[in-house]
Amino acid sequence: MNEETDAVRSRYAARAAHVDPDRYSLLQAANWQTVQERQRAMLKLFSAQGLSNLSHLQLLEVGAGSGGNLLELLRLGFAPENLVGVELLEERAAVARRTLPQVLRFHAGDALALDIPPGSLDVVYQSVVFSSLLDDEFQTQLAQAMWRWLKPGGAVLWYDFTYNNPSNADVRGVPLARVRALFPKGQVRAQRVTLAPPIARRVAAVHPALYTLFNLTPLLRTHLLAWIAKPTTSAPGAV
Repeated sequence: MNEETDAVRSRYAARAAHVDPDRYSLLQAANWQTVQERQRAMLKLFSAQGLSNLSHLQLLEVGAGSGGNLLELLRLGFAPENLVGVELLEERAAVARRTLPQVLRFHAGDALALDIPPGSLDVVYQSVVFSSLLDDEFQTQLAQAMWRWLKPGGAVLWYDFTYNNPSNADVRGVPLARVRALFPKGQVRAQRVTLAPPIARRVAAVHPALYTLFNLTPLLRTHLLAWIAKPTTSAPGAV
């Protein structure tokens, strides 16, 4: 087992012991505003790539948690038999297996241990995974594996923090420059999304519409949504 994966398990276990389980509930106004904003941005991103039908795309989500993102993708039009999830934390994977369609393949464990044929996937999705990886080398290894799994013309779908969280030393921001360094051959289309969660919680508690108002200021958006396309042709010998 990689040292970083063990460290991630330990950090999440420690955090789970003192974080309010309702903090991320969709019944909280800030959370459903965040999710709906991200969904709208993602749909626009798919449309910008000329994707009008998602049902044929083979997608794997790294760090799929309890399956919430995969459920969203099903609603957006992905076919369950073409979706795969992998989650490091067994307790989250168990929830996902109970929640998701049985035909959707879901694995518990380290994504790097998966036997994924090179060039077999249209999309590899990661949502707030890399910000939880504090080891640069492990980040690089995972990015290289994700890139290797993609077909030419496929893409990494990326959603993650760009800033450090001063109240949580177990995560660190992944700015656009680092994303480009992780995928040096990628053609990156990126945008800033998601009102800073501490601000979102405060203003949405007053009125949900304030989320949209404050989110008009780009500097208050803390996440990056990106489509990192793998060129359809590669130089001789390139992976």
